[in-house]
Amino acid sequence: MIMWEKVYPGATAESESSFAPMSNLQINTSRLMSRIDALGAIGATPQGGVRRLALSDDDRAARDQVVAWMQSAGLLVEVDRIGNIFGTRPGTEETPPVMTGSHIDSVANGGKLDGAYGVLAGIEVIETLNDAAVETTRPIVVCAFTNEEGARFQPDMMGSLVYAGGLALEDALSTSDGDGISVADELTRIGYAGNHDVGAMRPHAFVEVHIEQGPVLEAEAITIGAVENLQGISWTGVTITGQANHAGTTPMRLRRDAGFCAGAITSYVRDITQQLGAQQVGTIGVIDLEPGIVNVVPGKSYITVDLRNTDNEQLKQAESLLDDFLEKLAASEGVEITSQRLARFDPVRFDDAIARRIENNAALLGLSCRRMTSGAGHDAQMVARLCPAAMIFVPSMGGISHNPAEHTDSDDLNAGANVLLHTLLDLATA
Repeated sequence: MIMWEKVYPGATAESESSFAPMSNLQINTSRLMSRIDALGAIGATPQGGVRRLALSDDDRAARDQVVAWMQSAGLLVEVDRIGNIFGTRPGTEETPPVMTGSHIDSVANGGKLDGAYGVLAGIEVIETLNDAAVETTRPIVVCAFTNEEGARFQPDMMGSLVYAGGLALEDALSTSDGDGISVADELTRIGYAGNHDVGAMRPHAFVEVHIEQGPVLEAEAITIGAVENLQGISWTGVTITGQANHAGTTPMRLRRDAGFCAGAITSYVRDITQQLGAQQVGTIGVIDLEPGIVNVVPGKSYITVDLRNTDNEQLKQAESLLDDFLEKLAASEGVEITSQRLARFDPVRFDDAIARRIENNAALLGLSCRRMTSGAGHDAQMVARLCPAAMIFVPSMGGISHNPAEHTDSDDLNAGANVLLHTLLDLATA
């Protein structure tokens, strides 16, 4: 049995093992791909993508399938109070486990690999170890975290954030979607309101394999990314209240145009990125105008601003620039502007020792590899608050993700899973 405690003092992954991967130990590609296809059929869209929002009926069906695969691999499956799923393969000693995994919820119109690949690759690692009768000193845990995408309930990465202590459980459970339905009610409805204390299992190390969701690996013809850091993320919702009026009879100088203000903010976010340089990115993801009629000056608008940077001080500067601009815009246009910080995560530097293991195992398996930054948020950034953590990236065709066209070749998915296998084996036998 795995040891369950509140804290594991002194857990570290800094010491490097002399263990070299058995290059003949390989995952079963056809088994992995068949499971990716089977899970992708749950919530499948006509365009070939996936719509599997957190805690929906499709999410429940996907959870049931993942749990069944975990149990068939001999894992002890347990669910915590935020719905995170943990499948444990015991080690020869009751020590803090090595953990891997990701999520199985999707955005509203996503692909079948984002998140799901990391969970299914973890299960495949367990199956491969079982097939080869390989024992590990430490337990290995495969997890599927709740509501990573944040497409239905905010914030994103909710399950791993609660697990890592960054969000109170009761605050998460009381969060509601656009229809006023709470996380707590939906967890109960779908049967995944678990009874294990959140965060009771503290890992020795965490490694997440994921598609890159960007163009770098494909452009450079490199198979494996050893992710060493992750951008900080700042989400802001901005509401502009002006005055709706006739589009033909209202002089421009007398308008309190919430639509113009939304456009001005959109343009200024681009200015921020140019002012702060290449590390700074900014996105306007939502623009809603009211009343939304062609011949009416908008009286109200709502937009979202997504700012990201690997440098936390520059990210703070971007936030400050945005706040100052909103204040000046409100005064100059005679409108009321209110803003709300929807999410804020500092940049993360992953564990260098694990990143080196990823590089070494890629080399021993004959795979090209480079160090990388992740521009997207991942569960690994939350778990990194608890233990040494890192990520393995594989190429995304065309850099496309959060899109039905999301695709990674099976050879690359196989390569990433094999690097994960040997990295976990390394950590669990050190």
